[in-house]
Formats: sequence, C-alpha cells, structure tokens
Amino acid sequence: MSECKKVCIVGSGNWGSVIAIIIGKNIVNLKQFNPTVKMWVYEEMINGRKLTEIINTEHENVKYLPGHKIPENVVAVPNIVEASDGADVFVFVLPHQFIGKVCDEIKNNMKPGAIGISLIKGIDEDSNGLKLISHIIHEKLGIEISVLMGANIANEVADEKFCETTIGSKNKTHGKIFKELMQTPNFRITVVEECDTVEICGALKNIVAVGAGFCDGLGCGDNTKAAVIRLGLMEMLAFAKLFCEGSVTSPTFLESCGVADLVTTCYGGRNRRVAEAFVKTGKTIEVLESEMLNGQKLQGPQTSEAVYKVLTQKNLINKFPLFVAVYQICYEGRPIKDFITCLQNHPEHM
Repeated sequence: MSECKKVCIVGSGNWGSVIAIIIGKNIVNLKQFNPTVKMWVYEEMINGRKLTEIINTEHENVKYLPGHKIPENVVAVPNIVEASDGADVFVFVLPHQFIGKVCDEIKNNMKPGAIGISLIKGIDEDSNGLKLISHIIHEKLGIEISVLMGANIANEVADEKFCETTIGSKNKTHGKIFKELMQTPNFRITVVEECDTVEICGALKNIVAVGAGFCDGLGCGDNTKAAVIRLGLMEMLAFAKLFCEGSVTSPTFLESCGVADLVTTCYGGRNRRVAEAFVKTGKTIEVLESEMLNGQKLQGPQTSEAVYKVLTQKNLINKFPLFVAVYQICYEGRPIKDFITCLQNHPEHM
C-alpha cells in the first residue's frame, strides 16, 4: 500500500453517515491516511436540491442522519467509480441487495493491494442456500475483506452513547488498520480472527429476533423471551460451526457481535416489531413489510428461509427447532402456538 492511504466509504444511509463522521474525525490525526474521505452517495433530490450538494455545503445528511454534522473532510460523490478511484481502503455500508451491482461497477477500477471491511448485516442466497456478503465482495473484487458487527444502533452511536463492536479480520494488520480508523472512546472495538463467525452472527440474530417478536405478540413475558434468546444463541453457535469456514469458538459469541447484538435486536428493531404485529394482526409478512417498512424486506424471515434450505440439504431440520419454527410460521402457515411448543421440546444441549 502507499504511505498515504485513501479511504472510500461505499454507502451513505443512516449507519454509513455515522461511520463517515467517526472516520472523518479520526483520520485527520492518522498520518498514514489521506485526510480527505470520499463517500459514495446514491443521488436523491431533497426539496429540489441534490443530496450530495447538501452534504458538501451544509455537512449534514438531512435525509438519513439529520441533526448531526459530518466533518468537512468527508466529500460526498454521486458516481461510484469516481468515489472509489485510487482508494486503498473500502468501507462497505449499504443495503445488502445492492452490493453485487456496486462491486460490478468498480471491479475494473481496483487499486492493487486495496483492502475492505463490510458493515453490512444480512446475507445473500445461492444454490446452496446461504452466501456471506463478505464472500461476495471478495469474489467480485479480489480483495481481502474484514467485517464489523455489533450492538450498534446507529443513532445511539451518532449521539456518542457508549457501545462496543466487533471486527472480524483474518489478517491482524488489517484489523489494526480498521480499528485505528473507527475506534473512539465511546465506540470500543475488539478485533477477533473469526471473520465468518462475526458476520454470520449479524444475520442469524435476526431470526431469533422474529421469535422474540412472536413472544411479545403472544404476551409471553420476559422469562419466555429470555429462553428464546438463550436457545436462539445455542442454535446460532451450532449453525456457525456447521456453516463457517475455519474455527468457530464460543468466546466470539460473547463479543458484541454475538450476545450483545442478539439482546439489543430481541428487545428493539424492526424484526421484533413486525413479528409482534404478525401475531396480533394475522397479516402476512409481505403485507406487513409493505405497511410498516415501506416495502423493504425484513431480514429475519428472509434469513430463516435461506437457513432452512441449508438445513434441509444437510438433513438437520430436527436439530434446529427454533430456526425451523420461525421459517414455517412465517411462510408455511404453521400455527403460531407451535412456537412455544418448539421451545418446550428444545434439546437441552446441542
């Protein structure tokens, strides 16, 4: 890499804007980096003005993170090829369904030795059921990819409320680079080597959060929800050992990417909220997505479907009763009361 590394942030939504603030402030004190950070912004018109123009003149993302100033050294660029040109370090933070198209647009423009980190929660699907976003980026761009996952509600991070997060990086040098770029006194980072484990946590916890929402809709109380969280964590660990490349150890699940993110998601967030409405209204997931999320896809049910495919192929349906119940209740008309039955009959050990 060159001595003065250039950083490109790919994405500028709520979480992307928060990360841009952190990196923009940190980078001016890091001599190995170029102080100018380019941020790719999907161009939108806001009250007759281009969003990039607003960000570059008023230094605020008025649509996705109003009320928070973005440092002036963060420059919004509407063209992804221009934004990525000459970048040594990529920070990917955009909805997972757009990552393939974006990578295709910049793959012929990659600088030798560039590295990246994905902050994208979610998974994609292929013929085998599941595909990690970091793997898609690596295959399309040919660069080493780390991941960042944790109990990180974007607006709370923007308000500088203390929280922790986890970076998964197979390369210790890269992990150190990303930690320098993003750690603050109120955004504490732990780096671990189990990159795939960190990322799969960010996807699987959404299935468990749907189960937590079912509990709320059924009026089961906090004791039952605590059981859902514990049993869900057991299934997350067992599935990671089944799916992830390399070692999978329990301590990684005790990091922010594991139990902390799971607890946060099971008590807040859209997966829990929509699942509760699913029980109370009797409407389908698709209808609730349309009504409550402006048509955006809910990650928990979608992930449960991909996981179900993997478990079916490996003849392991009976080993993951919580994951399977979430899928079957959401998509196959299984009665909601069966969710409690799956908890009652869950194996004590996995």
